[in-house]
Amino acid sequence: MKASDLLVHCLEKEGITHIFGVPGEENADFMMSLRMSSIRFVLTRHEQGAAFMAEQFRFDERFGQRRA
Repeated sequence: MKASDLLVHCLEKEGITHIFGVPGEENADFMMSLRMSSIRFVLTRHEQGAAFMAEQFRFDERFGQRRA
């Protein structure tokens, strides 16, 4: 088991359902581990955009709102 596999397993146990980010060579192992998990990776074009999307997702999920 790789460290990235263990990290993804821990994230699943914590109830994480979505991860927002930009894939690259620095996180390639993590991305491969995500492919085998139930966590959905949401591709973004910029790290700052990923942070805004994650914050809005957390807000919407907490208050039961869904947007198309």
